[in-house]
Amino acid sequence: MLALVDAILAESLQVKREAVTEQRETLLAAADMLVTAIASGHKILLFGNGGSAADAQHLAAEFVNRFQIDRRPLPAIALTTDSSIITSIGNDKSFTQIFARQVAALGQPDDVAWGLSTSGESANVLAALDTARTAGLHSLCMSGAGGRMGDHADLRLTVASANTARIQETHITMGHILCQLVEYKLFPHKVPDVRAT
Repeated sequence: MLALVDAILAESLQVKREAVTEQRETLLAAADMLVTAIASGHKILLFGNGGSAADAQHLAAEFVNRFQIDRRPLPAIALTTDSSIITSIGNDKSFTQIFARQVAALGQPDDVAWGLSTSGESANVLAALDTARTAGLHSLCMSGAGGRMGDHADLRLTVASANTARIQETHITMGHILCQLVEYKLFPHKVPDVRAT
């Protein structure tokens, strides 16, 4: 069992290292997208299913409350949390519309829609990204290596793994990187030890 623990850790570290190293420029572009939206008075809408729903809520909390530094709250909403909205849309329309209708209701041009899907094929996430594009929102997605999400979003961060756990672990690592980049870009006076690069 100790060997299994070591193997899981090694695989997780390798997947994270490869994903982040290979997509550093995309991470910087995604951070700029988020900073531009927030600095111009816009918000971030996050959504996904299952573990990705939990990741959406986790990341929204990091923006609204704080991540590494004390600063003003930043506008982010997880579209995965209102059971009445989700179940009414699922019942009256379809499960594929549970995020799209919320994006249509809450999204404004130049907001950011941020979808997460380990498969890259979640129909409700793809529908929400399409609604965002039609409504003039910017869009970011996180997925595993497969799926069509890249065709539905402005920026895509991928994880080259077929293992759902490794993909989700890497998504939250990349999400935390984005949270910290956003804080450092928006509040440089609170991180005086950071040197511009």
